[in-house]
Amino acid sequence: MIRAKHLATGQSVSWTGQTTGVWVDAQEAAPEELARLQAAFPLHRFALEDALEPGHWSRAEQYPEHAFITVRSFARPAEADDFTERVSVFIFPDAALTLSSAGTQALTAVWELVGREACNTPAEIAYELLDHTAETFFTLADTLEGRTEALEERVFRDRRAQPVPEIFAVKHLISRARRLAGDAREAAALLGRHATGSPADLVRYRDVQDSFTRAGSRLDGLRDFLTGVLDLHLSLQGQRMNEVMRTLTAVSVIFLPLTFLAGVWGMNFQHMPELRWPQGYALAWSSFVLIGVGLAYSFRRRGWW
Repeated sequence: MIRAKHLATGQSVSWTGQTTGVWVDAQEAAPEELARLQAAFPLHRFALEDALEPGHWSRAEQYPEHAFITVRSFARPAEADDFTERVSVFIFPDAALTLSSAGTQALTAVWELVGREACNTPAEIAYELLDHTAETFFTLADTLEGRTEALEERVFRDRRAQPVPEIFAVKHLISRARRLAGDAREAAALLGRHATGSPADLVRYRDVQDSFTRAGSRLDGLRDFLTGVLDLHLSLQGQRMNEVMRTLTAVSVIFLPLTFLAGVWGMNFQHMPELRWPQGYALAWSSFVLIGVGLAYSFRRRGWW
């Protein structure tokens, strides 16, 4: 599918091969549509290969014919899943061309902005696409922050919870997002360093580079915080294990003197004074109860039980 808009007016038009004053967006372009684009625009071979290669990372380059940047981001940042999307932007002096497999959130948002004062040149379109792409990383960071806080609360509230698999799943997603944000930042930096444009355009590219940098820093902070949650979980598990061992030790200590007395009175010697005493059985039980209750009370006062 190929669609187009006039940069000055923002009106959608049927693209007939015009390469001046338009933004042409191609999504899931068929071979014949790609052939039309190649016939109309002087697309550099390396840039087109990068734009069509599945799974390609973010990168940018200034070619003699045009500037080029491709950026990958998460398709559903509010849901924080593994699905990603990518948009490739060809920046010509008087036109912009974008290629994608099925569109992106940034494309959908920026398409409605064309024709306004701050979005009516190819460089401004590229900036808005990059800026909205950076916003998806902040949205993802917000979602992951909520998950991390929920994990921290579970660690404190539920003693039997085993959040380790979920913690590592979130850490894996954060690491992947950090790599994507870092690649996008490097691509924006290359575009700002080598692309031709007005000083205002170069400032915009540096601004979006800073946005990707801040997104990466926030993801780094979340990763460190999640590591702290994991350490906290392990520390609490160790503390709870110590409490269990302390309780078991207290119970063992209570039964130790009782076992000793039972062993003494259970010996089969013929001459044992307590064996023929009428109150011997009561004496044994009284000793057991007094010793057990006394030790239990002592441990309770000390907080060992």
